[in-house]
Amino acid sequence: MASRGQMTGMRGVYLVAAELSKQGLIASPTSRSAMGADILVTDQLCSRAWSVQVKTNAKTHSFWLLNKKTQETVSPTHVYVLVNLITRRDGETEEYFVVPSGVVAQRLKHDKSKAETSEWWAIYREKIAEYKDRWDIFAK
Repeated sequence: MASRGQMTGMRGVYLVAAELSKQGLIASPTSRSAMGADILVTDQLCSRAWSVQVKTNAKTHSFWLLNKKTQETVSPTHVYVLVNLITRRDGETEEYFVVPSGVVAQRLKHDKSKAETSEWWAIYREKIAEYKDRWDIFAK
């Protein structure tokens, strides 16, 4: 049985694939065990292609957890789509931040616990605010 976090992640992947399809692109989710790419995307003429990493939040909407390899996974054709699933009284909504991998790598924050027993990498919403709904990244 899938965990709540896995279901949130899977939901984000399919929501992003649907948004990419709205943009006239062909979006194919990969195997959930694929490293680095949750969706492979191409234009209708197959003249351009991208890999997309999706990170989805259902509760915390100010940052997304990433990993150390994020700094190494930089390519002009690798894009992060960071998703917030927001529940309101009047229903649910999503917000999307479409960010080139180079920007994510540059703005990634690395932190350690005070006891230095754990460490994490995160990208904060305020560092990528200008990339909200930037689906035009795929037109370049």
